[in-house]
Amino acid sequence: MKHILLVPLLLLGATQAMADPVCTDAARDTWIPADQMQQNIINQGYSIKKFKETRTGCYEIYGYDSEKHRVEIYFNPVSGDIVKKEIDD
Repeated sequence: MKHILLVPLLLLGATQAMADPVCTDAARDTWIPADQMQQNIINQGYSIKKFKETRTGCYEIYGYDSEKHRVEIYFNPVSGDIVKKEIDD
């Protein structure tokens, strides 16, 4: 019986570890508009392959940095700050 309960708990922990970061819980009308945010990101030297809003209150991009490394970046949609950044070599 203990093993049956342990498996769901382990799966729950794994799911939380892979979850998107939480960027903001601010009202949607305080967010930087998506088109403006995309332009800000491009002005920082990134090229955007995919841009989306996460269910955890982030703008997320998949794209490339100025050195052509693949990146996945989560931005706070209110401040525009990077919350999490992953770079592939």
